[in-house]
Amino acid sequence: MPEPLAYLNGRISPVSQTMLPISDMGVVMGASVTEMARTFRHECFRLPEHVDRLFRSLKHVGFEMDLTREAIVDLVLELLEHNGRLIPANHDLGVSMFVTAGTSLIYTGLDGQASHRKPTVCVHTFPLPFELWSEKYVTGQHVVTPSIRHLPPECLDPKIKARSRMHWYLADEQARLVDPKAIALLLDLQGNITETSTANFFIVRSGKIITPTGRNTLQGISQVVVSELVERLDIRLEHQDFQTYDVINADEAFTSSTPYCLLPVTRVNQRAIGDGRVGPVYSELLKLWNQVAGFDIVEQMQTGAAERKAAFEALK
Repeated sequence: MPEPLAYLNGRISPVSQTMLPISDMGVVMGASVTEMARTFRHECFRLPEHVDRLFRSLKHVGFEMDLTREAIVDLVLELLEHNGRLIPANHDLGVSMFVTAGTSLIYTGLDGQASHRKPTVCVHTFPLPFELWSEKYVTGQHVVTPSIRHLPPECLDPKIKARSRMHWYLADEQARLVDPKAIALLLDLQGNITETSTANFFIVRSGKIITPTGRNTLQGISQVVVSELVERLDIRLEHQDFQTYDVINADEAFTSSTPYCLLPVTRVNQRAIGDGRVGPVYSELLKLWNQVAGFDIVEQMQTGAAERKAAFEALK
């Protein structure tokens, strides 16, 4: 059976042969920046914006990669052409791009000197796991604000999309103690809402949409799409600080993220937001996002989830 291909350090090879050494700084210290894109009908969505943000992160952390923006785009398109043929036509792919700081001298000594400052570069794809989100389009998400706080920008600038994410792992584990299906929504040190581990967060209140400021959160590509779509609805979008109190008292809430685009949020800390159901502003935004994608996103998620589950059961 044909195998998906991936790129690692100048070589395109089957995914099963694409492996990081244990001395890589991405493994040793989590010293890695990353981007994730997705396809719509096997065409990569807003790839240049993702690649540009990757290069901004690289410049900030000082990883001097040999590849240009154009070369990364070409690699993504080459992998999508091959790997897209290995999934059903109505399914789509996630695209992961990450760059690590290179090799740790602690593990290699002088033998690793040549690769110590040469970043590791990897590009790979994966079938979107529709089953993780398909039900939430109907039921909504439950977000929980755990005791773990968001990293302050004085420690790590949120504009860097990094893979140093132990605090997110622990936060989501705490959230699942409250509800196995919940996700963490972190507060900053002052008690302001920030983001989830994979998404930007929005509330709807008194006819306007509010999302946290860029001081504390990574401003997402999907968040930018929301800002563009909002203009068609004659609704004002504001970036400002707000707290859990405001989420509890919001009319509705939702998140935006690359793999699933938009998902409603219907509960926070076991309390209903609004009437506890999917809200009308979210529903209108999702209709507009369907136009951007060129198909019904929910239908794709639900049909794809059923097909993936059936294929998994057939392999048992």
